[in-house]
Parts: sequence; C-alpha cells; structure tokens
Amino acid sequence: MKIAIVSSTVMGQTDQLISNVAAKLEANGTRLSGVVKVLYAEPVGDHHCDMDLRILPDGGTVRITQSLGEGSSGCRLNPAAIADAVAATERVGTNNIDMFILNKFGPQEAAGRGFCDAIASALENGTPVLVGVGGSCRDALDTFVDGLAEVLPAEPDAIHDWCQAAISKG
Repeated sequence: MKIAIVSSTVMGQTDQLISNVAAKLEANGTRLSGVVKVLYAEPVGDHHCDMDLRILPDGGTVRITQSLGEGSSGCRLNPAAIADAVAATERVGTNNIDMFILNKFGPQEAAGRGFCDAIASALENGTPVLVGVGGSCRDALDTFVDGLAEVLPAEPDAIHDWCQAAISKG
C-alpha cells in the first residue's frame, strides 16, 4: 500500500502544497485522478470559506460550499456538491492513472463517506495515494488506512520526491 499524508498547522498551506505538487506532476505528464483545491487570491478580511475543487485530470470545478445566509454559523460544506465531485472522480477511475490525490480527508471521509471508496479503489489497484489531512480528522484517516500511511513533511520537494518514487515503484 502506497499512501502518504500531508498536514500543516499553517492555515491553507496543506491545500497549497497538494495543489502545487499536483500541478508540477501534471506538467511532467503524470496521469492523475482525484481533486485539488482551486487556489484563488483571497482579499484581506475575507473569511476564506468558499471552496472549489478541480477534478483531476480535466473534469472542471465543483463548488463544495454553500451560502447559509448572513449570521449563520453552521457548516458550509454542501454534501450534494461533494457527492458530485466524488462521482466525477469515480468516472475517471483509478485504472490507467499514475496517482490519486485528495486535497483533504475531511469530515465526510472521517464518517466513512466522501472519497473513501475512491481512496480504497486506488489502493486496491496499487495506485499511490497522496492525501491532505487536518488535525481533527487525522485519527480517522489513520484508522481508515490501518496506520499504514507515510507522513510527509510539509515541504514541496519532499512531497514531490515521494510522489515520483511511489510512481516509479508501481
């Protein structure tokens, strides 16, 4: 099983690392499946709450957050939009790809939903998996992969090097 996780305590850095490594891999001809966060220049004072995912390799974007109205404090994730992103990823599949990338193992995955089946399918096919994860879902990810994920430092070169090595061992 070839799976690695990236986690940073700096807000937004995990998304940035995963997205940038995916772009570098794509530029080198690596065939990817999965999703990465679309990185936008965010204005000062913005709450950074809107999130769009880019479906790899070229499946467009899906906004996975929803507006709940002024003053609301509930979770803005849109489960239907996440299901759409999952379905788009599953249409690409894990055959004939070099790596599966998931920007974030989040609450949906921690509950056994979201991209869990896609991750499992990639691992069953021997496809390397790169996953971002925050502290609140780390235990759930460790349980999901039975503690077998390699923890990578939050450094672009180290992440890219792991990806290249995992792909070449395929």
